[in-house]
Parts: sequence; C-alpha cells; structure tokens
Amino acid sequence: MPEFKPPRPGEVAIALPGTPDARLIFIGRIRTAYPTPADCPKNTLERTEPAVIEVDPPFDAGLRGIEGFSHLIALYWLDRSRRDLVVQHPSHRIEPTGVFALRSPVRPNPIGLAVVEVLAREGGRITIRAIDCADGTPLLDLKPYLASSDSVPHASRP
Repeated sequence: MPEFKPPRPGEVAIALPGTPDARLIFIGRIRTAYPTPADCPKNTLERTEPAVIEVDPPFDAGLRGIEGFSHLIALYWLDRSRRDLVVQHPSHRIEPTGVFALRSPVRPNPIGLAVVEVLAREGGRITIRAIDCADGTPLLDLKPYLASSDSVPHASRP
C-alpha cells in the first residue's frame, strides 16, 4: 500500500470498513505516457497523446460489435489513489469540498471514468486519444458512448 501525504487543513479522513462488499475483475490494463499518478494531466481535453487500452485475452470476445463506435466509456480502477478522504481541499477551491462533489481520483472507491475517442483497434488493443491515468492502470469495463443518451447539454454545476 502506498504512503500518502497527511490530509490538508479542512480535509476529513475516515476509517474504511474492514470487509469489502464487492468483487471486481480487472479485464485489462491502460497503457499511457504517465509513469505515476502525479504525472497525469488534470484535463484530458487539453492533451492529445495516444494511449492504449489492452483487453486481456479471456475478454476479447466482449469487444465484438464495438467497430464503428467513435467513442467509448472507459471505467478503470485508480489503484494508486488514497481512499480514506471524504472531504478534500483542492488547491483550486477556497473551501474544503465533499468527495462526491469533486472529480478527484481520491475517493472511497477510486473508479475513474473517461469518454475516450477510438483511434484504432487491433485485436484486444484499442488505441485511444489521451486519458488521465497512470501507465498500467487496471481496466474495469468498457461501454459504447451514445450521444443520444449519454450527453446532457443543459447540465449545470455550481
């Protein structure tokens, strides 16, 4: 388990339950240009370098039918993130903020989500445009992005 910096003023850490209540299966890995989480970009819209999603052979058949989708939703496990902070104080915010009002990788269940543009596919390797995770990050799932149901143009934020 990696060691983490102590919480910043205003942040709240909790003791996590001793028994997990879910069993996840990693279906592959994401290969990026970022060796560590600290190297990852904060905003992938500003990045264009490619990355590769590698789906493990037992799950190759699950890729059948993704041809033609320009974008996918990638869900991944941020395995090097701390999990005990429920209130964080990001440097860009004046006040501490609850984890569920942030896009931070630091959360009780460090699941990352990205809509990725597909550049190419060769077997179980899908080349995508930029993603915000460290090299070797475990892949949880892939889903097709459907603009008709996944886009909410009138969504608001504080």
